[in-house]
Amino acid sequence: MSQYQRLLLIINPTQRHSHAIAHAAALARASGASLHIAALMRSLDTLWLLEEGDRKQARESYLQDHRDWLKAQVEDLHGQGLAVTMEVAWADDMQQDILDHVVEMQPDLLIKQIEHEPRLKRAFFTPLDWHLLRHCPIPVYLIGGNGGVLPRNVVAAVEVSDTKPADNELNDRIIHEASSLALQCDAELHLLYACDISAAFLENIGGAGLTLADLTRELRKDLEKSFLELAERFGVPADCRHFIRGQPVSVLSEFAHAQEVDVIVMGRNQSRGLAKLVGSTIEHILYQAPCSVLAV
Repeated sequence: MSQYQRLLLIINPTQRHSHAIAHAAALARASGASLHIAALMRSLDTLWLLEEGDRKQARESYLQDHRDWLKAQVEDLHGQGLAVTMEVAWADDMQQDILDHVVEMQPDLLIKQIEHEPRLKRAFFTPLDWHLLRHCPIPVYLIGGNGGVLPRNVVAAVEVSDTKPADNELNDRIIHEASSLALQCDAELHLLYACDISAAFLENIGGAGLTLADLTRELRKDLEKSFLELAERFGVPADCRHFIRGQPVSVLSEFAHAQEVDVIVMGRNQSRGLAKLVGSTIEHILYQAPCSVLAV
Protein backbone atom coordinates (compact mmCIF):
# COMPACT_ATOMS: atom_id res chain seq x y z
CA MET A 1 0.00 0.00 0.00
CA SER A 2 1.18 3.53 -0.79
CA GLN A 3 2.31 5.76 2.05
CA TYR A 4 0.02 8.48 0.64
CA GLN A 5 -3.76 8.09 0.72
CA ARG A 6 -4.78 11.76 0.84
CA LEU A 7 -2.84 14.80 -0.38
CA LEU A 8 -3.49 18.46 0.41
CA LEU A 9 -2.24 21.08 -2.05
CA ILE A 10 -2.23 24.76 -1.10
CA ILE A 11 -2.02 27.18 -4.03
CA ASN A 12 -2.18 30.89 -4.74
CA PRO A 13 -4.67 31.06 -7.65
CA THR A 14 -3.23 34.38 -8.85
CA GLN A 15 -0.07 32.47 -9.85
CA ARG A 16 -1.63 30.50 -12.69
CA HIS A 17 1.73 29.82 -14.31
CA SER A 18 2.76 27.66 -11.33
CA HIS A 19 3.34 23.96 -11.98
CA ALA A 20 2.17 23.02 -8.46
CA ILE A 21 -1.12 21.48 -9.63
CA ALA A 22 0.59 19.35 -12.29
CA HIS A 23 3.21 18.25 -9.75
CA ALA A 24 0.65 17.31 -7.08
CA ALA A 25 -1.57 15.56 -9.64
CA ALA A 26 1.36 13.48 -10.88
CA LEU A 27 2.17 12.43 -7.31
CA ALA A 28 -1.49 11.57 -6.68
CA ARG A 29 -1.54 9.48 -9.86
CA ALA A 30 1.68 7.66 -8.92
CA SER A 31 0.53 6.91 -5.37
CA GLY A 32 -3.18 6.37 -6.03
CA ALA A 33 -4.04 9.07 -3.48
CA SER A 34 -6.93 11.52 -3.52
CA LEU A 35 -6.06 15.20 -3.88
CA HIS A 36 -7.70 18.26 -2.36
CA ILE A 37 -6.70 21.65 -3.80
CA ALA A 38 -7.23 24.63 -1.52
CA ALA A 39 -6.79 27.98 -3.27
CA LEU A 40 -6.31 30.46 -0.44
CA MET A 41 -6.03 34.20 -1.05
CA ARG A 42 -5.04 37.05 1.19
CA SER A 43 -7.55 39.90 1.34
CA LEU A 44 -7.14 42.66 -1.24
CA ASP A 45 -5.87 45.81 0.48
CA THR A 46 -7.38 48.13 -2.13
CA LEU A 47 -10.99 47.03 -1.53
CA TRP A 48 -11.34 49.21 1.55
CA LEU A 49 -11.58 52.22 -0.80
CA LEU A 50 -14.93 50.94 -2.10
CA GLU A 51 -18.33 51.33 -0.50
CA GLU A 52 -19.43 48.33 1.57
CA GLY A 53 -21.88 47.02 -1.05
CA ASP A 54 -19.41 47.47 -3.89
CA ARG A 55 -16.67 45.91 -1.78
CA LYS A 56 -18.74 42.79 -1.15
CA GLN A 57 -19.59 42.45 -4.83
CA ALA A 58 -15.95 42.96 -5.85
CA ARG A 59 -14.78 40.30 -3.40
CA GLU A 60 -17.30 37.76 -4.67
CA SER A 61 -16.57 38.55 -8.32
CA TYR A 62 -12.83 38.17 -7.72
CA LEU A 63 -13.40 34.88 -5.90
CA GLN A 64 -15.70 33.54 -8.61
CA ASP A 65 -13.16 34.26 -11.34
CA HIS A 66 -10.57 32.13 -9.58
CA ARG A 67 -13.18 29.50 -8.74
CA ASP A 68 -14.09 29.14 -12.42
CA TRP A 69 -10.42 28.82 -13.37
CA LEU A 70 -9.70 26.17 -10.73
CA LYS A 71 -12.87 24.26 -11.59
CA ALA A 72 -11.63 23.92 -15.17
CA GLN A 73 -8.30 22.54 -13.91
CA VAL A 74 -10.05 20.04 -11.65
CA GLU A 75 -12.42 18.88 -14.39
CA ASP A 76 -9.41 18.16 -16.56
CA LEU A 77 -7.89 16.05 -13.75
CA HIS A 78 -11.20 14.21 -13.32
CA GLY A 79 -10.97 13.33 -17.00
CA GLN A 80 -7.61 11.74 -16.24
CA GLY A 81 -9.22 9.49 -13.63
CA LEU A 82 -7.98 11.34 -10.53
CA ALA A 83 -10.05 11.85 -7.37
CA VAL A 84 -9.75 15.61 -6.88
CA THR A 85 -11.76 18.10 -4.81
CA MET A 86 -11.32 21.87 -4.57
CA GLU A 87 -12.13 25.07 -2.72
CA VAL A 88 -11.39 28.76 -3.19
CA ALA A 89 -11.47 31.01 -0.12
CA TRP A 90 -10.10 34.12 1.51
CA ALA A 91 -7.44 33.66 4.20
CA ASP A 92 -7.22 36.28 6.93
CA ASP A 93 -4.34 34.40 8.60
CA MET A 94 -2.64 32.30 5.93
CA GLN A 95 -0.40 30.32 8.27
CA GLN A 96 -3.20 29.42 10.68
CA ASP A 97 -5.70 28.71 7.90
CA ILE A 98 -3.30 26.20 6.32
CA LEU A 99 -2.63 24.50 9.65
CA ASP A 100 -6.40 24.39 10.32
CA HIS A 101 -6.88 22.63 6.98
CA VAL A 102 -4.25 20.07 7.96
CA VAL A 103 -5.90 19.39 11.32
CA GLU A 104 -9.37 19.15 9.79
CA MET A 105 -8.49 17.02 6.75
CA GLN A 106 -5.72 14.86 8.25
CA PRO A 107 -3.85 14.44 4.94
CA ASP A 108 -0.69 12.37 4.66
CA LEU A 109 1.23 15.16 2.96
CA LEU A 110 0.98 18.96 2.66
CA ILE A 111 2.13 20.23 -0.75
CA LYS A 112 2.91 23.85 -1.58
CA GLN A 113 5.01 25.88 -4.01
CA ILE A 114 8.10 27.46 -2.47
CA GLU A 115 7.77 31.23 -1.98
CA HIS A 116 11.12 32.98 -2.40
CA GLU A 117 10.96 35.92 -0.01
CA PRO A 118 13.64 38.66 -0.35
CA ARG A 119 16.56 38.44 2.09
CA LEU A 120 15.74 41.80 3.70
CA LYS A 121 12.14 40.76 4.32
CA ARG A 122 13.31 37.46 5.86
CA ALA A 123 15.45 39.44 8.30
CA PHE A 124 12.33 41.00 9.84
CA PHE A 125 9.49 38.60 9.07
CA THR A 126 9.43 34.81 9.24
CA PRO A 127 8.44 33.47 5.78
CA LEU A 128 5.26 31.42 5.52
CA ASP A 129 7.21 28.37 4.35
CA TRP A 130 9.41 28.56 7.46
CA HIS A 131 6.30 28.75 9.64
CA LEU A 132 4.95 25.59 8.03
CA LEU A 133 8.25 23.77 8.44
CA ARG A 134 8.27 24.62 12.13
CA HIS A 135 4.64 24.01 13.02
CA CYS A 136 2.98 21.65 10.53
CA PRO A 137 2.34 18.24 12.20
CA ILE A 138 2.70 16.25 8.95
CA PRO A 139 5.42 16.01 6.26
CA VAL A 140 5.67 19.14 4.11
CA TYR A 141 6.50 18.90 0.40
CA LEU A 142 7.69 22.29 -0.89
CA ILE A 143 7.86 22.37 -4.68
CA GLY A 144 10.81 24.09 -6.31
CA GLY A 145 12.80 23.85 -9.52
CA ASN A 146 11.52 23.57 -13.07
CA GLY A 147 12.09 19.88 -13.79
CA GLY A 148 9.62 17.13 -14.58
CA VAL A 149 6.45 16.76 -12.58
CA LEU A 150 7.64 13.47 -11.06
CA PRO A 151 11.06 13.26 -9.38
CA ARG A 152 13.75 11.14 -11.00
CA ASN A 153 16.52 11.71 -8.43
CA VAL A 154 15.67 11.70 -4.73
CA VAL A 155 18.27 12.44 -2.02
CA ALA A 156 17.86 11.48 1.64
CA ALA A 157 19.97 13.94 3.66
CA VAL A 158 20.84 12.34 7.01
CA GLU A 159 22.71 13.42 10.15
CA VAL A 160 25.05 10.86 11.75
CA SER A 161 27.01 13.07 14.16
CA ASP A 162 24.31 12.62 16.82
CA THR A 163 23.67 9.21 18.32
CA LYS A 164 20.60 9.95 20.43
CA PRO A 165 17.66 7.58 19.87
CA ALA A 166 15.51 10.46 18.59
CA ASP A 167 18.14 11.36 15.97
CA ASN A 168 18.51 7.75 14.85
CA GLU A 169 14.73 7.48 14.58
CA LEU A 170 14.62 10.65 12.47
CA ASN A 171 17.25 9.23 10.10
CA ASP A 172 15.12 6.11 9.71
CA ARG A 173 12.04 8.23 8.92
CA ILE A 174 13.97 10.33 6.40
CA ILE A 175 15.24 7.27 4.54
CA HIS A 176 11.85 5.53 4.70
CA GLU A 177 10.09 8.63 3.33
CA ALA A 178 12.70 9.12 0.60
CA SER A 179 12.78 5.45 -0.44
CA SER A 180 8.98 5.24 -0.55
CA LEU A 181 8.80 8.40 -2.69
CA ALA A 182 11.50 7.08 -5.01
CA LEU A 183 9.75 3.72 -5.31
CA GLN A 184 6.38 5.28 -6.15
CA CYS A 185 7.89 7.63 -8.72
CA ASP A 186 10.37 5.12 -10.18
CA ALA A 187 13.18 7.45 -9.14
CA GLU A 188 16.78 6.79 -8.08
CA LEU A 189 17.49 7.08 -4.34
CA HIS A 190 20.70 8.60 -2.99
CA LEU A 191 21.90 8.90 0.60
CA LEU A 192 23.99 11.93 1.57
CA TYR A 193 25.74 13.20 4.67
CA ALA A 194 27.48 16.59 4.78
CA CYS A 195 30.45 16.20 7.12
CA ASP A 196 31.07 19.57 8.75
CA ILE A 197 33.74 19.33 11.47
CA SER A 198 34.25 22.74 13.01
CA ALA A 199 37.16 23.66 15.23
CA ALA A 200 34.70 24.76 17.91
CA PHE A 201 33.16 21.27 17.98
CA LEU A 202 36.57 19.59 18.15
CA GLU A 203 37.68 21.72 21.09
CA ASN A 204 34.96 20.13 23.21
CA ILE A 205 36.10 16.59 22.52
CA GLY A 206 39.29 16.54 24.52
CA GLY A 207 42.56 15.75 22.82
CA ALA A 208 44.47 13.17 24.87
CA GLY A 209 47.62 14.68 23.37
CA LEU A 210 46.31 14.54 19.81
CA THR A 211 46.71 17.44 17.43
CA LEU A 212 43.73 19.16 15.84
CA ALA A 213 44.53 17.40 12.57
CA ASP A 214 44.56 14.01 14.34
CA LEU A 215 41.23 14.74 16.02
CA THR A 216 39.71 15.82 12.73
CA ARG A 217 40.90 12.67 10.99
CA GLU A 218 39.65 10.34 13.72
CA LEU A 219 36.29 12.01 14.00
CA ARG A 220 35.83 11.94 10.23
CA LYS A 221 36.58 8.20 10.21
CA ASP A 222 33.98 7.59 12.93
CA LEU A 223 31.36 9.64 11.12
CA GLU A 224 32.02 7.91 7.80
CA LYS A 225 31.77 4.52 9.52
CA SER A 226 28.39 5.49 11.02
CA PHE A 227 27.20 6.74 7.64
CA LEU A 228 28.22 3.56 5.83
CA GLU A 229 26.58 1.40 8.49
CA LEU A 230 23.34 3.36 8.03
CA ALA A 231 23.54 3.00 4.24
CA GLU A 232 24.24 -0.72 4.58
CA ARG A 233 21.29 -1.24 6.89
CA PHE A 234 18.92 0.24 4.31
CA GLY A 235 20.56 -1.45 1.35
CA VAL A 236 21.65 1.74 -0.44
CA PRO A 237 23.99 0.84 -3.35
CA ALA A 238 27.62 1.93 -3.01
CA ASP A 239 27.42 4.36 -5.95
CA CYS A 240 24.43 6.09 -4.34
CA ARG A 241 26.19 6.82 -1.04
CA HIS A 242 27.68 10.30 -0.71
CA PHE A 243 29.86 11.28 2.27
CA ILE A 244 30.88 14.84 1.43
CA ARG A 245 32.96 17.25 3.49
CA GLY A 246 31.59 20.73 3.94
CA GLN A 247 28.87 22.94 5.37
CA PRO A 248 25.45 21.24 4.91
CA VAL A 249 23.65 24.04 3.02
CA SER A 250 26.54 24.45 0.56
CA VAL A 251 27.06 20.70 0.13
CA LEU A 252 23.38 19.98 -0.52
CA SER A 253 22.94 22.94 -2.84
CA GLU A 254 26.04 22.12 -4.92
CA PHE A 255 25.14 18.41 -5.05
CA ALA A 256 21.59 19.24 -6.17
CA HIS A 257 22.94 21.43 -8.97
CA ALA A 258 25.60 18.96 -10.12
CA GLN A 259 23.46 15.81 -9.96
CA GLU A 260 20.19 17.38 -11.15
CA VAL A 261 18.41 16.37 -7.95
CA ASP A 262 14.62 16.71 -8.00
CA VAL A 263 13.81 16.29 -4.28
CA ILE A 264 15.86 16.53 -1.09
CA VAL A 265 14.29 14.73 1.87
CA MET A 266 15.40 16.21 5.19
CA GLY A 267 14.46 16.13 8.86
CA ARG A 268 12.87 19.00 10.75
CA ASN A 269 14.14 19.88 14.21
CA GLN A 270 12.47 22.42 16.47
CA SER A 271 14.48 25.64 16.35
CA ARG A 272 15.87 26.96 19.60
CA GLY A 273 17.86 30.02 20.62
CA LEU A 274 19.91 31.64 17.85
CA ALA A 275 18.88 28.92 15.36
CA LYS A 276 15.30 30.14 15.68
CA LEU A 277 16.38 33.59 14.54
CA VAL A 278 18.68 32.69 11.66
CA GLY A 279 16.78 29.65 10.40
CA SER A 280 17.73 26.00 10.26
CA THR A 281 19.58 24.16 7.49
CA ILE A 282 16.37 23.04 5.84
CA GLU A 283 14.96 26.57 5.88
CA HIS A 284 17.99 27.98 4.07
CA ILE A 285 18.06 25.09 1.61
CA LEU A 286 14.73 26.39 0.26
CA TYR A 287 16.52 29.47 -1.08
CA GLN A 288 19.68 27.83 -2.42
CA ALA A 289 18.86 24.36 -3.76
CA PRO A 290 17.31 24.24 -7.28
CA CYS A 291 14.82 21.54 -6.38
CA SER A 292 11.90 20.53 -4.17
CA VAL A 293 12.26 19.78 -0.45
CA LEU A 294 10.34 17.15 1.50
CA ALA A 295 10.51 17.89 5.22
CA VAL A 296 9.95 14.98 7.62
